[in-house]
Amino acid sequence: MITSRQLGQHGPVVSPIGIGTWAWGDRLFWGYGDRYGAAEVEAAFQSAVGAGITFFDTAEVYGMGESERLLGQFCREVSVPVQIATKFGPVPWRFTQSSVLDAVRASLDRLQVETIDLYQVHWPFSFLLGQDALFEALAESVQKGWIRAVGVSNYSADQMQKAHDSLARFGVPLAVNQVRYSLVTRQIEKQGLLERSRRLGVTILAYSPLAQGLLTGKYTPDSPPQGARRFDARFSAQGLAKLAPVLNVLGQCAEAHDKTLGQVALNWLINREGVIPIPGAKNQKQARENAGAMGWSLTPQEWDALDRVTRPWME
Repeated sequence: MITSRQLGQHGPVVSPIGIGTWAWGDRLFWGYGDRYGAAEVEAAFQSAVGAGITFFDTAEVYGMGESERLLGQFCREVSVPVQIATKFGPVPWRFTQSSVLDAVRASLDRLQVETIDLYQVHWPFSFLLGQDALFEALAESVQKGWIRAVGVSNYSADQMQKAHDSLARFGVPLAVNQVRYSLVTRQIEKQGLLERSRRLGVTILAYSPLAQGLLTGKYTPDSPPQGARRFDARFSAQGLAKLAPVLNVLGQCAEAHDKTLGQVALNWLINREGVIPIPGAKNQKQARENAGAMGWSLTPQEWDALDRVTRPWME
C-alpha cells in the first residue's frame, strides 16, 4: 500500500495524493468570492491535512498571488509539516536571471516560508528568457536554499528531456513534470511522456485527474455543468454519452470497494508508477472525498477493466 511518494529521485517525500489550489482565489474561472471564499478553502486545507494529505500545489498566477497567500497563512495554523509546490511564469517582462530570482523571493514572501519544496516552470516558452538562463537561475535558487526541488509543467517528452539535461549541467536533477492526466486524458502514454519520465526518474504530477468533474459521475446529458465548462465539448450531451461506458465500469469498482467514482479514478492514478494526482478541493467535502482515494487498491481485474474501457482516450 502506497503511503508516501518522493518527488523525483532526490526530492522531498510527500503524500501519495496532493491538492491543487487553482480555485483558491481565482475569480475568473472558478468564481472565488461568489460561490465560496476563504473560509471554505481553509476548511478544505484543514480537512486534507487531517486526513493525511500534506502536499499542496499552487502558482503565482492563481488568483494573482492570492492562492499562495492563503496557503501560506493556512500552513502557519497547523503543527504538521506541509510540502508546498508553486510555479513560475516568464511574464510580465521577465527576461533576465535576476528576474527569476525576484520571482522566487516573491513567492517565498507570499507563502511565508524560507524554502519552497518544489518550484516549477508553469509552461514551456522560448521567448523573453532563454532556457539556459532560466535553469541556471533555478539551480542558483537551489544552491541558495530557496528551493528544494525543480520541476516543469506542461512539457512534452522532448522538452522535458532538454530541461533535464540543462539542469544536470548545474548538478540539479529535474524532479517533476506536471501534466494533464486522468483515465480520460491518457495521451501522455501514447506520446511516450510517461515512459520517458520513468526513465529519467521524473515524477508525474497529474493535474485535472478527475477531468474537471467528468469522472465523478456528477454530470449527465440531462444535467450538464454550468459556468465555463458548458462550452467544453466533453461536457456536451454527445461527449457525456460517449463517457457512459467509463462511468459504468467506475461505478462497478466503486460499489465493490464502497467508494465513489471519483475515488476510484484517483486510486487508479495513485497506483501508477511515478504518478501523484493533485485534484482540486474548494471545500471540506471535496477534500475528504479526495482523501478517500488513499489506503486501498483496485484488484488486477478492475485495473484491466478500467484500462480497456479508457484506451480510446489515449488518442
